[in-house]
Amino acid sequence: MYLNGEVYTGTPKYTEAITYSKKVIGAGYTLHPKYKELMLADNHLNTDEFIWTINYDGTYTQNWGGTTTLTHMSSGVTGDSSGTNGTWNCTRMTQQFFALFDTANDVRGQFWTTGQNRIMTELLDAPKDGFSSTKFRNKTRSGAVGPNLDPGKNWVDIDFPVFRLAEIYLIYAEAVLRGGTGGDNATATGYLNQISARGRPVAGTNAVLSLPYIISERGRELFWECFRRTDLIRFGQFTTSAYLWAWKGGVQNGTAVDSKYNIFPIPSIDLSANPNLVQNPGY
Repeated sequence: MYLNGEVYTGTPKYTEAITYSKKVIGAGYTLHPKYKELMLADNHLNTDEFIWTINYDGTYTQNWGGTTTLTHMSSGVTGDSSGTNGTWNCTRMTQQFFALFDTANDVRGQFWTTGQNRIMTELLDAPKDGFSSTKFRNKTRSGAVGPNLDPGKNWVDIDFPVFRLAEIYLIYAEAVLRGGTGGDNATATGYLNQISARGRPVAGTNAVLSLPYIISERGRELFWECFRRTDLIRFGQFTTSAYLWAWKGGVQNGTAVDSKYNIFPIPSIDLSANPNLVQNPGY
């Protein structure tokens, strides 16, 4: 909230972002050594990095949302790979997002490419266009399928991390770059290098303390963890032509869209229930 304070209220809160990042970092969390273990069926064991999670249990808290959706909705991913009964063929990633990753060296680039086309030439009814993610897998560290009494293997056992330490490191570094006080460049670079060393163990620590690096690194580190839209808004890339992706604005090569989409509309049912509410501009 502090990192996005200037975008939504007009008042910078980067110093506060640093202050509270330091409190979390000082609590003693560390980066889990293996990135590919973060989103597995036994990721409740990741107490070194996970700060707060939404817990899912394939046996006792079965539902069609949350990490069940994240695991199933990839295009082409087989049941053997995901630890479920297979894919829903509904979510793909654009070639622009895939290009953020050096897939030869970055272990975070967990994509399903078999039978898929990298370029999204079609948006609808084309599940083979665009790669999918295998980041969320209902498998344990040993490779076993996550616990699930359902013989159809519909539900998953993967907890969803709302807050984890890598995000806090990224918040600290960005807040320092944006002028917050109470932090320093050397510490920020050190945090980025820790993330880089885990994500790109072969390439080594090659972090760059710059805003362009931060937005790309947040994409690599945190994708499918519900940050990308807010990140792009904060960096002025969500509605503008500064960053285009396939089918942005309904155009294959992407186009800028109305800036009103940086903020969601207030639902009509809420407007009807409360006459004191005023619809957001443009809706």
